[in-house]
Amino acid sequence: MKITKPLNLALVALAGFTFACGGGDKTSETTSTPAVETPAAPEKEISLEEKYQDDPIYIKGLAKLKTSDCTSCHMVERKIVGPSYADVAAKYESTDENITMLAEKVINGGVGAWGEIPMPPHAALSLEDAKDMVSYVLLLKK
Repeated sequence: MKITKPLNLALVALAGFTFACGGGDKTSETTSTPAVETPAAPEKEISLEEKYQDDPIYIKGLAKLKTSDCTSCHMVERKIVGPSYADVAAKYESTDENITMLAEKVINGGVGAWGEIPMPPHAALSLEDAKDMVSYVLLLKK
């Protein structure tokens, strides 16, 4: 029995030494947090006016529209008395034929294309000025 005490003491010391030195089966778990995707900020919606502000057709047509009475019945993106410019642009493709036809409608006036409210004639407008205005309007597609 005298041998068992030193042997037990040696086993305890060996176990302590092994544990202290990192012996034993330790698994180290590294936890990594998955990359959190931040949703992309939605693109700021820009108005048609901001979209085309540097376009020469826009600049020329807008300047002529500002000197006319068109804005009393039409707005860029909202219907008032007549259709919005964006609605007109959505209905008609920007071709030379459409620009000429619409310019003549602006000069001669008309009724029926957009309802029963008549568009008064603008006989003082030259065909060239009316075409510049219509080209501006047809540019404003959404």
